[in-house]
Amino acid sequence: MSETTIPAAAPSDTPAGAPGSGPERIVILADGQLTFGDAKTAFGVIRYGLDRVVAVIDRANAGRSISEWIATPYEVPVLATLEEALALEPAPTVLLIGIAPTGGALPPAWRSLLVTAMGAGLSVRSGLHTFLGDDAELAAAAAANGVTITDYRRPPERRDCAIGRRHAPGKRVILAVGSDCAVGKMSVSLELVRAAAADGVRPVFVPTGQTGMMIAGWGVAVDRLISDFLNGTVEWLVEDGEARGDWLFVEGQGSIDHPAYSSVTLGLIHGATPHAMVLVHKPGLGDHDFTHVPDRVFPLAPLPYLVDLHERIASCVAPSRVVAVALNTSLIADPDEARRVIAATEAETGLPCDDPFRFGPERLWPRVRAAVEALPWVSAP
Repeated sequence: MSETTIPAAAPSDTPAGAPGSGPERIVILADGQLTFGDAKTAFGVIRYGLDRVVAVIDRANAGRSISEWIATPYEVPVLATLEEALALEPAPTVLLIGIAPTGGALPPAWRSLLVTAMGAGLSVRSGLHTFLGDDAELAAAAAANGVTITDYRRPPERRDCAIGRRHAPGKRVILAVGSDCAVGKMSVSLELVRAAAADGVRPVFVPTGQTGMMIAGWGVAVDRLISDFLNGTVEWLVEDGEARGDWLFVEGQGSIDHPAYSSVTLGLIHGATPHAMVLVHKPGLGDHDFTHVPDRVFPLAPLPYLVDLHERIASCVAPSRVVAVALNTSLIADPDEARRVIAATEAETGLPCDDPFRFGPERLWPRVRAAVEALPWVSAP
């Protein structure tokens, strides 16, 4: 059978258990593309997902461990073949496609592997733009073996235009925005959710992309929506989030000045009407991520300019303020140098700044909370 969409009102909420504590056992397919750019879905699900990842398939890196790339909550081996993964005990139950390629197409060489996996009783989870559930061969394999195909990017049937909805009293909505694509907007939001939960408030992670949906179990992949319904979908997605908690951390997408992906960022800003924004940046990057056309060069804008730009664009619909800068210092090997860059960025922007992924969110979160509570357009609890 084909399970083609994740409803925005799904019963699961922001993940509350430890990573890897869920009922499923996942094998992630990233063969030949196990890099931070291509396999960000794989790394995100391993780092934050509730279901346990038992292995990653990549022939080029077989024999290694994912902990060589990122800090992991448990060990995840890299295997060469699906057959090795199927031999694990207990057996895996899900095959997850762990890449996010430009254009979102299924690599042709993976088709037979998916059929084999479903023949072995594994359900398939995909965040590709290509809907596997619509493929006659793959859908037939799923039906024949009693497993499901979940296409996370399948748009919801609901099609609403925005109505300028106001947030419910006492709710706080924070949107992650970025200086570029793939700089860590989702991770920053999830780290702030973790710190906010420890602080005793009721935080909610609002997923707007396929990886966030795989982690949280609900949401909408907004980059697949018809443009007329983008703002409206984000609007009711945030409304659903408000029913789940009080502090909403909306996952960001794209960047407002990216030549290819600015539209989804604009829809998130005007649909979510966030009380505040956190600007995410990756020091060491000079140009926008434009890997699908390598000879194009689009320099990143200065951070103070981006702070002002986001606030001006938001104000077209509702007031909002950038209250902090979150850095992804993964390109800086020396922790002391990373802290120096954090301090310099704070001085440059006049805003609280830290790397909540590398150094933890505990120092940044209280400053974000205080800044949001002080905004004149935020209602009393």
